[in-house]
Amino acid sequence: MKRVLNNLMLSVLAILVLMACQENKDYHEVITDGSYQTAAQIRLTNVIIHDIFSPPVASRIYAYPSIAAYEVAVMADPQYKTLMGQLNDFEKKEFEVHEEVYFPLASLAAYYKVATALIFSEDMMTDHRDMAYEEIRKKGVPKRIFDLSVAFGEEVADHVIEYSKKDTYHQSRSYEKYTVSNNPNTWQPTPPAYMEGIEPHWNKIRPFVLDSAAQFKSEPPTEFSADPNSVFFREAEEVFKVVKDITEDQKDIAYFWDCNPYKVNVKGHVMFAEKKITPGGHWMGIAAIAAKTAELDWKGTTEALALTGIALFDGFIACWDEKYRSVLIRPETYINKYIDEDWLPLLQTPPFPEYTSGHSVISNAAAETLTKVFGEPFHFVDSTEVAYGLPIREFDSFRGAADEAAISRLYGGIHYMPAIVNGASKGQKVGHHLLGRVNTKSENLAEN
Repeated sequence: MKRVLNNLMLSVLAILVLMACQENKDYHEVITDGSYQTAAQIRLTNVIIHDIFSPPVASRIYAYPSIAAYEVAVMADPQYKTLMGQLNDFEKKEFEVHEEVYFPLASLAAYYKVATALIFSEDMMTDHRDMAYEEIRKKGVPKRIFDLSVAFGEEVADHVIEYSKKDTYHQSRSYEKYTVSNNPNTWQPTPPAYMEGIEPHWNKIRPFVLDSAAQFKSEPPTEFSADPNSVFFREAEEVFKVVKDITEDQKDIAYFWDCNPYKVNVKGHVMFAEKKITPGGHWMGIAAIAAKTAELDWKGTTEALALTGIALFDGFIACWDEKYRSVLIRPETYINKYIDEDWLPLLQTPPFPEYTSGHSVISNAAAETLTKVFGEPFHFVDSTEVAYGLPIREFDSFRGAADEAAISRLYGGIHYMPAIVNGASKGQKVGHHLLGRVNTKSENLAEN
C-alpha cells in the first residue's frame, strides 16, 4: 500500500512539474502575428451573416471591436497613438497597466468582448473565443498571466462599449420607418421581396471623424425625366444595354462584388434568403488578407483593421445621408416602366434608394485608408468570397479593387453611372479626411 501511495505521489509530482514546465516556457512567442485577430474577425463575419445585419449596421459591428483591439496595441508599443481624443466624443481614459499583462491576448479579449456586445448570436462568438483561449492556454501562457491579461483587455472593451452606446444607434431602432412616396422619381421597393427601405435614419448616427453626415455632400443626381431624349433616360438606357449585352468577365465582376445580405431566391411560391457577406465585410476581409500578405505583427494588424473599420463606418453614414436625401428611383423600377417591362437586372436590387452607390463610397474610403497603411502598388489575392462559392480575384492595388467594386454595380444593373462616379469621389474624400484627422503614428508599417 505504501509503495502504491509513493508511486501515486511521484505521478502527481511529475504532472505538476510538467505543467510548470509548460507554463514557464517563453509564452511571449505564443501570439506574434495577427492570425488570432483575423480569425476572430472571420467568426464575426459569420455571425453578421447569420444574424442578417444590414450593411450599415454591419460596419458598426466591425468598427468598435477593431478599435478596442487597437487601443490595447497602443499600450503595448509607444509607436502607436491612441484614438481616444481623436475620434468624435471618444474620451481619454487612463488605464492601470499591470507590468505582466500579455498584450496580444488582452487585445484579443477586448475584440471578443466588444464584438459579443454588438450581435444577437452571442454564443457563436463566445464559443469561438473559448476555443481560441483554450489553444492559447495549451501553448503555455501561465494561468495568472492569462487571467490578468483577459481582465485588462475586457476593461478596455468596457470603455469602448460605453463609447458605442452614445452613437444614437439604439435610439434609432425606434425611429419611424421610411414612407414610400408616390412621386414617380422616387425609390420604390423592388421584387422579389419588396422590402422596405433599410436604415433611413443612418445619417443620425454619430460618425467617427466626419464633422457631419453631410460634410461631403454630393451634387444632386441627374434630373428625373421619362423623356427618351433626356439625360436621365440615357443613363437608364446605358444600364439596360450593359446588362443586355453583358460579357462573361463583367458577370464575374458583378457576382464577385454582389455582397447583398438581402438576396432572396424564389422557387414556385416559396421564397428563401441566401445569406451573403456585406460590402463592409468584404473590405474587412481584404484588410485582413493585406495584413497577412505584408506579414504584419499583431499590433500592425489591429491598426489596419481599426482604420479600415472607421473608414467603412463613416463611409456608410455619408452615403446613406445622400440616399435618403435624393431618394432616387432604381434602374429596375425605371426601366420596367419606361423601357422594357420584362427587363431584369443581373443582380438583385438591394432595398434602399439608388444615389449614391454604397459600394462606390465605402470601397473608395477603405481603399484610400489601406493604401496609406500598405502603400501602392500592393499585390494581393482576394479570397474573401471563396467561402461563399466564388473564385479568387487578384489586384495590384486597393484603388484598383475599389474601381472594380464600383463599376460592378453598373454591370449588375442596379446603379446609374453618376451614382458610381460621384459615390467614388465621396468615398475618396471620406478616406482622405480620415487620414488627415487621425494619426496612428504608423510610419514603419508602410512606405508611401
